[in-house]
Amino acid sequence: MRKESLSFLQEIVEVPSPSGFEQPAQRVIRARVEAFADEVRTDVHGNVIAAVNPGGSPRVMFAGHCDQVGMMVRFINDEGFVHFASIGGIDPAILPGSRVTIHAQKEPVIGVIPRKAVHLMRPEERGSAKVQMSDLYIDIGATNKRAAERRVAVGDPITYELGMRTLKRDIVVSPGFDDKIGSFIVMEALRLLSGRKLKAAVFAVSTVQEELGLRGARTSCFGIDPLVGIAVDVTHATDYPGAEKKVGGDIRLGKGPVIEKGANINPIVGDLLVKVAASKKIPHQLAAAPGATGTDANAIQISRAGVAAGLISVANRYMHTPVEIVHLRDLTNAARLLVEATVRIDDKMDFVPR
Repeated sequence: MRKESLSFLQEIVEVPSPSGFEQPAQRVIRARVEAFADEVRTDVHGNVIAAVNPGGSPRVMFAGHCDQVGMMVRFINDEGFVHFASIGGIDPAILPGSRVTIHAQKEPVIGVIPRKAVHLMRPEERGSAKVQMSDLYIDIGATNKRAAERRVAVGDPITYELGMRTLKRDIVVSPGFDDKIGSFIVMEALRLLSGRKLKAAVFAVSTVQEELGLRGARTSCFGIDPLVGIAVDVTHATDYPGAEKKVGGDIRLGKGPVIEKGANINPIVGDLLVKVAASKKIPHQLAAAPGATGTDANAIQISRAGVAAGLISVANRYMHTPVEIVHLRDLTNAARLLVEATVRIDDKMDFVPR
C-alpha cells in the first residue's frame, strides 16, 4: 500500500467514531477527499458524500460505514466508578482487562474495565466465562462520584483503546476495522476514479450508524437515488483455530476481496464484479449470502423502487473485538475491483434480471 494511503487509513482508525458519534472520523475523511472529489458534502444524518463526475449517467453509489462498536456512560456510582451500555454488538466476555477511552467533552479520559484478582475469587468463579454487561464498570481513578463527574458525563461515548499496529508486513491489527476500512476503500476508489474517464456519476459515501440498523446507508441512498449501489464491509475470516468453514465458508486473509453472491446481490452486478476480477487478475474470493446481509447493501437494495446492489467484503479476524486483523493487500485490491468495475458501467448496461 502506498505510504500516503496507509497514513490515511491509520488516521481514520485512530480517531473515535462509535455509532452516533462519527464526526471525528468524518472530519478526517472530508479533509482527505476534498483534494480530488468534484463535490463533497455532509448530510443532516452525518454521512459524508463525495462525488466525481456528478453530472454523468447512470448514478453509482459506493458505501462504507465509518462507525465502530463502542460503549456509552450510563451511570456513575457514589465511589466514582463508571457503568456503561454497549453501542452495537459487543461480547461482554472480552471486556474484563480491557483499556478503554471515554471521549468526554473536555478531553479523553483513560480507564480500565477490571476483573477481580484470581486470588480473591471463590472456586466457582475461577475460569467462569459468564459475564454480564451490567456487572462491569470502568475505573478512571476517581475517588468519588463528584470527582468522576468533573471528568466524564452520562452519555459520553467510549471506545477500546485506539491504535493500529503491524503484526507482520501487511498484516495489521486495530479496533474499528469494522468498518472504517470500508470508508477507506470507497474513498480510495474515488481517488483512483478521479483520474479515469467515466460515463457514470460516482458517489462515495462514508455512512453512519450501520451498527445500529444500516441507518446512514438508508438515508444517503434515498437522497442520491443511484441505479447501482455497491457496499464495502468486512466479513468473517475463517482461517484461524475454532472458525467453522462449513458455516462461514473458506475465507482467508490476503487472498483478495470477497465477492458476495445471493439474494441481496443484483446478479448483473455480482457477475460484473467476478468477471472484472478475473479479467484484471485481481485476487478474489467468493462467499455465499443466501439471505439479507447485515450490511449497507441490504438497505441500498431496497431503497426507493430498488437499487442494483453489490457487496465487496474484506476478510477480518476477531470482528467487534479490540484486536481485529486485516491484510492491507485485500484493501488495495478491493479498491481496484471497485474502480475497474465502475469504469465499465454506462447507460447501455441493463441491470434488470431476466
